[in-house]
This record gives sequence, structure tokens and C-alpha cells, in this order.
Amino acid sequence: MFLNLFFELKQAKVPVSLKEYLLLMEAMDKGVAQYSIEDFYYLSRAALIKDERHLDKFDRVFGHVFKGLEPVEGETHDIPEEWLRKLAEKILSAEEKQLIQSLGGWDKLMETLKKRLEEQKERHQGGNKWIGTAGTSPFGAYGYNPEGVRIGQKESRHRRAVKVWDKREFKNLDDQVELGTRNIKVALRRLRKFARTGAQTQLDLDDTIKSTAHKGFLDIKMVAERHNAVKVLLFFDVGGSMDDHIKVCEEMFSACRSEFKHLEYFYFHNCVYEGVWKDNRRRHNDTIALWDVLHTYPSDYKVIFVGDASMSPYEISYPGGAVEYWNEEAGAVWMQRILDVYPHAVWINPVPQNWWRHTMSIQMMKQLMSDRMYGLTLEGIDQAIQELNK
Repeated sequence: MFLNLFFELKQAKVPVSLKEYLLLMEAMDKGVAQYSIEDFYYLSRAALIKDERHLDKFDRVFGHVFKGLEPVEGETHDIPEEWLRKLAEKILSAEEKQLIQSLGGWDKLMETLKKRLEEQKERHQGGNKWIGTAGTSPFGAYGYNPEGVRIGQKESRHRRAVKVWDKREFKNLDDQVELGTRNIKVALRRLRKFARTGAQTQLDLDDTIKSTAHKGFLDIKMVAERHNAVKVLLFFDVGGSMDDHIKVCEEMFSACRSEFKHLEYFYFHNCVYEGVWKDNRRRHNDTIALWDVLHTYPSDYKVIFVGDASMSPYEISYPGGAVEYWNEEAGAVWMQRILDVYPHAVWINPVPQNWWRHTMSIQMMKQLMSDRMYGLTLEGIDQAIQELNK
């Protein structure tokens, strides 16, 4: 079984060596991880993986190799306090949810939160006013409210929060994914503008024949290699509701990386504001000013946004509306600045197109893009490429 893990990691193109495998076996002989699959997982990951970029692949291979492995009979576990707290989550019927009213807008929500922070002195659970858990208050965790500020909750449940108090971590997309990318590559190939640049390394057969016939002796002619000269800026929405679309976005990312020589990519969350980033692990302290992007890449770049555009409408229309921090200018302002610099731009949305009309933020973003929003399907990508080629 251990050998299967090693060989499948190699097959998944994870750079593991025999030396690292022997190190893992030595650790097992020493009893570092004996009867706990969790201990063995962390031990094997530490021994075999030397680069964080390969952690996702390791997790997938490990889950496949050890699928169905059960704990040792008689082993007991302490139930984490976090799991017990989540048992108290508020479960409401559709009729009960309709009876719960929002506070009445962004300004009222922020004003009320400030007041609650000043007044509240103790923990609350199950209520409809204070910051707490499992209630219908606009502020807290594991409850329900049509518009609220999420505080102390690991991940989204109803996707209703207009702001998130807690710091969140996102994963980078894997640009080496190959399965399912072939058809996307074929669609992207329509966005091509070939040019011969660089050293003359390829034989020009037609010119060689013509020149040889004209001169009467062999006259070899060389030309530079043809490259796709199209330049692309790719903006990926990550985290939150985009977690549902990671696989297809990775396929899109891989296809773009292989098809476009001149490609620059950036990440954002929900809506583009004054800062974007290239590494989700460092997004809190290593952002790139959007102004720098606009002044670095000229207007002949094609721009592709990939995101579900599913967010609070405040994130697009209000200063301070960003879900994780306070933005000085509304997202719509920054989107318009991008579109002013790059006239050839499209938005590709992984949400099924027949759902778009039910989400206000999608309609708002589609309007900002002058209806240049397309589905993340082969047909949608083909339509987007036709738009970029205009």
C-alpha cells in the first residue's frame, strides 16, 4: 500500500524521490505514526512533499490510495468543541426564513453593528438582536438572516453575508490540470494572431526551393518560429461561492497557460478593487495595486474575467462594500477603469446561464460588462472568443 502511494504520486507528476520514500519507511519503523491514519497522513506529507504547490495533488492521491480505510476497532476520539457548537446551528424552514427581515440597507447594517459592539458585554446564542450563534440576528455565526455580517464562522452556509469579519485563506488554482482541458484549448485556439519573432530556427521550405531554383545551387532559408502573439490578462475570482467551481476553473487556467505565450494572471475575490494578487497564500500582505496593472500592460491586451459574480450588490455599488475589508471606492468604479483601458474584455461565468436572472449582482456585473458575459461552457467560451476577436 505504501508503494502504491509512491507510484501514484509519481504518476500524478508529483516530484517525489526514492530517498524521500525511504525516509518515510524509516520513520514508520521508528513508530512515528503507528495506528492513526491522520498521523500517517501528516508524516507522509512532510516526508514526501517539498513544495506547497503539490499539496492539492498529494491530498487527491492520498485520498484515492487510502479510500475506505477505517480506524482501529476500539479507538476512541474526543469530539472537538467546534463540532458540538455546530450542533446548535439554526435550522429554519423556507416559510420561517421569509418572515425574517433585513435591517434595511448597507448604511443601517453598519450603523447597527457599531452600536452592538459598543453595547454587548457577553456571549449570546439563538437570539435575533445581539452578536451570537444559531439565531436570526444579522451579526454572528451558524444562524440565518437575509443580510448580515458573518463573525466566527469557518465557511459560508446560506451565502447571504454582505461582509465577513474573519480572515479567510484561499488556495491557488492548479495550472497543471490536464483532464478535461482539451476541448477548452480547442475553443481558445480561435483567439490567435500569429507572428514570427525571435531567432530564425525553422526551415522555410518554400523560400528555400524558390531561392535554390533562382540561384542554381542550394540556398537554405530560415525563418523565426510562429507564435501566438495575442496578449491576455486573466482575472480569476477565488474563494467563497467559487469553491463550487474549482475543477472547471483549473481546467480553464491550464488551457490558457498552454495556449497563450503572453499571459498574465491575477486573483481577486468577488469583485475587483484597488488590489489583486498572484498567490492566494500571501494575498493579505503581497497584493498588487490595480493601478500598477493598468499602467504596466498596454491596451492591446485582451482581458478575461472568470467568476460567478455572485455577491452582495453592495460589493459592486458601495464604498466599503467589500466583504472582507473597507474599500474606499466601489467595485463598479474599478471595473469601469479596467474597461476604459482594455476595450476587448469579457466575463466568463461558471454559474448556469438560466440562473443569472435570479441574482441581482450577476445582472449588475453583466450590465457593467455591456452584456459581454458568457457561460463557462464550450459554447460560451466560443462566443467570448468571437467577442474578443472583434
